[in-house]
Amino acid sequence: MSRALVLNVTDEPLSVVSGHRAAILVYDGKADVVESNGEVIRSERLTLDVPTVVRLRYFVRIRYEHTCAISRRGVFARDKYTCQYCGDKADSIDHIRPRSRGGKHTWENVVAACSLCNSRKKDRLPAEIGFKLHCRPQAPSRMSWVLSLAANVAHTDVPHTWRPYLRERIKQAS
Repeated sequence: MSRALVLNVTDEPLSVVSGHRAAILVYDGKADVVESNGEVIRSERLTLDVPTVVRLRYFVRIRYEHTCAISRRGVFARDKYTCQYCGDKADSIDHIRPRSRGGKHTWENVVAACSLCNSRKKDRLPAEIGFKLHCRPQAPSRMSWVLSLAANVAHTDVPHTWRPYLRERIKQAS
């Protein structure tokens, strides 16, 4: 089944859920269908469009200081699956300041790397072997998880039905 974007009352994206979960939110009266993909869920007494975008009927407060938890998948998405040392396709992650030298497992200290650069660097600092980072690593923006999940669902791009609700955030991420 498809995925659905959940919007706050203010049209701010909150999360991505399964189409089935979105249909349950609509059925329970907690959300309204904004966009549908044409699929239908049928039961003996009910026919319901499978939503691709739903808007909650009540306001959900968001903690803005919350950052995304670091993950291997997140690091690859942030670095666009590119080695931050040589520019080739990345297949591993690397701690800029190695953990053996007191480096933390944080967004600012982890980058995507190819296995060749990762094995050449070992437990040294990039400057010690002449490596330079292509870009300075940083924690992704608060809404980047929606964009990366959207891209994951579509394999290349954000679903067209989500674009009007993410347009501002897509521009900010570019």
